[in-house]
Amino acid sequence: MKRIWKRALAAIACLSCCLPCARASEPFTVPAKAAVLIDADSGQVLFAQNADEMLPMASTTKIMTAVLALENCALDEQVTASENASGVEGTSIYLSVGETLSMEHMLYGLLLRSGNDAAVAIAEHVAGSVEAFAEMMNARAEELGADAHFVNPHGLPAEGHAASALGLAKIMRHAMTIPEFRTITGTQRKIIPWVGNEYSRVLENKNRLLSTYEGANGGKTGYTNAAGRCLVFSAERDGLSLIGVVLNCPTWFDVAEQLLDYGFENFHAEAALREGDPAGEAALEGGASDTVAVVAGGDLRSAVVLGTPYAVRYVYQDLRAPIRAGDPVGVARMESGGKVLAVCPLLAAEDVPVWNLAAALREVLRGWLAAPGM
Repeated sequence: MKRIWKRALAAIACLSCCLPCARASEPFTVPAKAAVLIDADSGQVLFAQNADEMLPMASTTKIMTAVLALENCALDEQVTASENASGVEGTSIYLSVGETLSMEHMLYGLLLRSGNDAAVAIAEHVAGSVEAFAEMMNARAEELGADAHFVNPHGLPAEGHAASALGLAKIMRHAMTIPEFRTITGTQRKIIPWVGNEYSRVLENKNRLLSTYEGANGGKTGYTNAAGRCLVFSAERDGLSLIGVVLNCPTWFDVAEQLLDYGFENFHAEAALREGDPAGEAALEGGASDTVAVVAGGDLRSAVVLGTPYAVRYVYQDLRAPIRAGDPVGVARMESGGKVLAVCPLLAAEDVPVWNLAAALREVLRGWLAAPGM
């Protein structure tokens, strides 16, 4: 049964990546080389400007670094800085060679202070080398359906190190499903140890939206001369969760607020189905019953344009008995204006055995034995 649910959850992730992007009308442009705003629940694109072009993304790279660390390590694992990590250029938490911190503290240094040294220490701890870690980053990006190619874990300029705005939004969308990531990226100030120093490290989050924008709950800044100012950001209000990206944007925080305002003013969250909700009956051949009861295998949620109706369409597979509870039997689609907004898998709610002579005799015998007086 556990394998069945894992299969269903994988189907949700796969279908979300394959959703057609239902773009709302775009009445404005922004002063960024690329920008995108998506609904975090469904992945639906709400605003896009040059969102598919591969561009340098500076330290927004570190979102993927954090994802791999959290997916492969425990927060209390001890991470030791090598000479390679200690000597990396750019922003730093000033790790000394041989200094050891917990993975949790390294991640705070990575995401709040944007420590390049923390990025290398994490990469070497997870994969053994920066090069091997970059291979993991690229494989994970492909799994998430994100257009991104990583050469290093920190985002310093490197040939071929680039991502699209939409690719970064997809990576952030996944990252925000990880509770530990949400906690760290949403923290404004954190004190962590500074081994061998009489003072602790005081880390301030560079994402000022956390203190200036209502509902802001995460994100990552990035800057290099080549990439310009880059920002990945997220916010939630009234059940509507939004994720945005701006690349090479001089007024990054102002534009982020403009995009979020656009999202909250023009869309609202709708939950068409909750996980486990009844979702009709699917036709079935060769079974003890001609149909099988169906339930939603996950939430069917999406942002919907204000004042616009939506519909739910059930698409069932051609099914043949036997069917076991939890087996995938189709998908539910949330649609509006001729566009697919969200998809979730449909699962069998009950067992339906094969119907043949032997099964019929067993059913008769079971009824006979259960009869009063027997």
